Amino acid sequence: MGNRSKRNLGKYDAPLVIQYRKGMDDFQKGRLSNPFHKDTMQYREWNRGFNKAYFDRLRKVKKYESKGSKNIGEGSKRMDTEKAQFHAT
Repeated sequence: MGNRSKRNLGKYDAPLVIQYRKGMDDFQKGRLSNPFHKDTMQYREWNRGFNKAYFDRLRKVKKYESKGSKNIGEGSKRMDTEKAQFHAT
């Protein structure tokens, strides 16, 4: 315990990597509630991990949506020309 007091660390201060990873894992598993007390560093680190996982996923979804929208637009144009040709005959 002497080392903690020398470094001015409290009972809930370290290791915070565990809470960060737990926040990331909880996002992946769909657990939305923070298991730590609100006014602790653990709570903030869990939130940081959860938010990191959320924004990583959001970036990935936006990337795939932007790729897909180009193909979808081309497909609908093709369908329009096929319909026009069908109705013309």
